[in-house]
Amino acid sequence: MNQDEIKALFDQQAASYDAQWTKTSPIRNCLHLLLGSLFVGLPTDARILCVGVGTGDELLHLASENPGWHFTAVEPSGRMLDVCRERAEKAEVASRCTFHEGYLESLPATEPYDAATCFLVSQFILDQDERSGFFGEIAGKLKSSGILASTDLASDVESLKYEILLHAWMAMMSAADISDEAVERMRKAYAHDVGVLPPARIASIIESGGFELPVPFFQAGLIHGWLSRRA
Repeated sequence: MNQDEIKALFDQQAASYDAQWTKTSPIRNCLHLLLGSLFVGLPTDARILCVGVGTGDELLHLASENPGWHFTAVEPSGRMLDVCRERAEKAEVASRCTFHEGYLESLPATEPYDAATCFLVSQFILDQDERSGFFGEIAGKLKSSGILASTDLASDVESLKYEILLHAWMAMMSAADISDEAVERMRKAYAHDVGVLPPARIASIIESGGFELPVPFFQAGLIHGWLSRRA
């Protein structure tokens, strides 16, 4: 899928997206717990860039724990960003947020950020050079030694391990009341529309985008997470 197709897909899912993934919240909660620990040394007035923020889970978690932080939410899907904005208003943190519908390349220039999050985003960039360039764009928005927490689906798709993990992952989706049609759509997307690469390869792509060697900090099924620092 190209950018417009991905945007249209998320626009379509926005209204029901959070409800659809409710039963997988333990994964998200664990990720957020670790995220807070990774960002614990940031300034009390830190500026955080949330790339591909979706409906805003990580932004809302960080904002609730850090009342002095300010956030820039970047999201190409206008409907997903609308949900994020509504949730931020309900949580009374919207005054500390800037909402940008679009991509990093269209984000107005500002003072550099202390840290960034990028959860399950770069996997949609199939060309590995373009994927490296995407991380380079994030690095360019950060302060010197600014940190990035990122996650993507990762595995060696040619290995037997992948088949075992994929089977378990799809079983979890089914148990989470995600429709059979949606599960099958995800299975096909993982094969054709998502850049599922070995974890070491993704770490190398992040590094080539201008970060120091990424450190794995999280894995849940096919989701892997890395902490990186701008080189």
